[in-house]
Amino acid sequence: MAEKEATVYIVDVGRSMGERRQGRSVTDLQWSMRYVWDRITATVATGRKTAMVGVLGLRTDGTSNELQDDEHFENLSVLQGISQMLMPDIKRLREEIQPSDTDSGDSISALILAIQMIIVQCKKLKYKRKIVLVTNGQGHMSTEGLDQITSKIREDNIELVILGVDFDDPEYGFKEEDKDPRKAENEALLRGLVEDCDGAYGTLEQAISEMEIPRVKQTRSMATFKGYLQLGDPENYKNAVKIPVERYYRTYVAKPPTASSFVPRSDTSDSQEDPESAQSSATIGATQDTQSGESSDLTSVRFVRTYQITDKNAPGGKVEVERDEFAKGYEYGRTAVHIDETDQNITALEAPMGMELIGFVQSDKYDRYMHMSTTNIIIPERTNDAAALGLSSFIHALFELECYAVARLVAKENKPPLMVLLCPLIEPDYECLLEVQLPFTEDVRTYRFPPLDKVITVSGKVVTEHRNLPNDDLVNAMSKYVDSMELVDEDEDGTPVETFPIEDAFSPVLHRIDSAIRFRATHPDEPLPPPAEILTRFSQPPEEAVQRAKKYLDRLADAADVKKVPPKTKGRKRTRETEKPLSGLDVDALLHQEKRAKISPTNSIPEFKQTLSHAENVDIISDAVKQMTAIVEEQVKNSLGDANYDRVVESLGVMRDELISYEEPALYNDLLKQLKDRLLKGELGGDRRELWWLIRRSKIGLIDRNQSDRSEVSEDEAKEVSIRFMSSR
Repeated sequence: MAEKEATVYIVDVGRSMGERRQGRSVTDLQWSMRYVWDRITATVATGRKTAMVGVLGLRTDGTSNELQDDEHFENLSVLQGISQMLMPDIKRLREEIQPSDTDSGDSISALILAIQMIIVQCKKLKYKRKIVLVTNGQGHMSTEGLDQITSKIREDNIELVILGVDFDDPEYGFKEEDKDPRKAENEALLRGLVEDCDGAYGTLEQAISEMEIPRVKQTRSMATFKGYLQLGDPENYKNAVKIPVERYYRTYVAKPPTASSFVPRSDTSDSQEDPESAQSSATIGATQDTQSGESSDLTSVRFVRTYQITDKNAPGGKVEVERDEFAKGYEYGRTAVHIDETDQNITALEAPMGMELIGFVQSDKYDRYMHMSTTNIIIPERTNDAAALGLSSFIHALFELECYAVARLVAKENKPPLMVLLCPLIEPDYECLLEVQLPFTEDVRTYRFPPLDKVITVSGKVVTEHRNLPNDDLVNAMSKYVDSMELVDEDEDGTPVETFPIEDAFSPVLHRIDSAIRFRATHPDEPLPPPAEILTRFSQPPEEAVQRAKKYLDRLADAADVKKVPPKTKGRKRTRETEKPLSGLDVDALLHQEKRAKISPTNSIPEFKQTLSHAENVDIISDAVKQMTAIVEEQVKNSLGDANYDRVVESLGVMRDELISYEEPALYNDLLKQLKDRLLKGELGGDRRELWWLIRRSKIGLIDRNQSDRSEVSEDEAKEVSIRFMSSR
């Protein structure tokens, strides 16, 4: 179970916090809230009800707290009581936390009030208590009762963190010039208080600079298997080995949060929606924040599926069926084989839970590419000394013999068994077995590739020098280039040091999405900031390595004879020369053929292509399209049923491809619009809706910009028009 937390943020909103200092473009309060919002949103993102947050305003215009009758607690306001914070609370706090018109208010009194809030909420229960004070150190601070405050913080085990705007911090290397004497006195007071409480004290600049470093989530692993590691049959043989063990994740894929679908909630969906229509609606129900009592502006989307079967006697030829009436069918070739629920037990494999050793394999005989899963660890049963001794003996035996164990694992009763590999791991602090899943025979795919160092001809001759094989000069150049890109440097003592340590390699997708969500929660109208540099540092090699390897790369390019590929020319068919036969003879001249002026309906597609190949200008292409349009419409008009439909679809497909190649998509788009209009009006021999269904199925719709740069139809417009334009109704 997750640990309970109670954190109180004391935010200084005094008048002086509304000023801009040290050349910053934002006020001190806006700068401070970058850190506060980052920590609050990180807590909200966990979604834990046990992670509670409170916000206390310091130097506010009014007074709102439990001790407001005492003059020492004036200008202190509880903006958020200690509770689970949700999005409505963040929206409210974003409007309330603004610079006030006063500088009255005591930071020490705010600490006392924060301690009181934690005592009331946590009582004597086990909580992780924390107070964070963010201030610029201006104004009056009382020194009375500091000893009692320190003792109470120590007694209740409260972690105290004080971050100051432009506070001096020798460890970080920041010092404010021409500091106000009162601020310097307040800084010394707060620093002494933090040191007495064993808390954390620093300048806000350091805290904000460290916000870009992703915070790795510490997870508490749960056992995925608790059973016995056994060798032999302990039920029938006394000398069989049976060790109680537990299995935990060692590595697991961290995934970013997934998106959900919502729509704006309409006013009529609250109470006047008909129950029957609500069940068939695609947007059912409204989300409501039960913690804050405020309704959300969004409605969750729920998809409703209906199942129909063909029934000639039913209205419309189909009848709806319930999912409970379905029967399971297993594919056997092209046939679905039905198995009754009463016979389902035949397909279930009775497998008792356990991890049974099958055999052993030498470590040098195992190939690492056989891994099929993330890694788990096998440890002895907790508080079982006999199990720890037995598993330790087994681990050391595997280590000394340099071999791995192969086991059959059934994680739960009657679950499909897995084949796993067990590898010994011995560290100074602990020892365990590493476990990874192995493939079955059906999981192995064997592929054969030609060798990289030789070419075998059809006759069986082995060739070691070939245009597809690297020569010695190329191999040597590549080897030196790879060595020059080494990412391990040396320190002053000559000890190798990693340039990119694995501890600094964070998942860009995971942390970028997480930071974007948290930023959007507190800044709904501002553009997202660029990703942190620490997330993009691995996307490019180090500049030093690139400069060091440049000369080796140039030599490699010369040895490999690398040449720049010319850019793809547009309008390739319009500008290219007519293809000639290998003999070089002009066949058209020999046959005394002239350039075609009219396309024959009996041989329309070849003659259309030939006309375009000899086209000297756009007018000839346009005329050929008009002739093909007339031929297609005549074929539709004279078609007996669907006799000519396939010819029409083929002609349209050829015209579409050719006009894309000749970069004249507008001619085809105009043709298709004209054809559709005449078809639906019944001007081409009556009802031809079936033909339009064939055109839709063949995907020969409008040409968009992704298919031709000269098209005036964008991809989104093509999709929108396709829904409306390609519909035959």
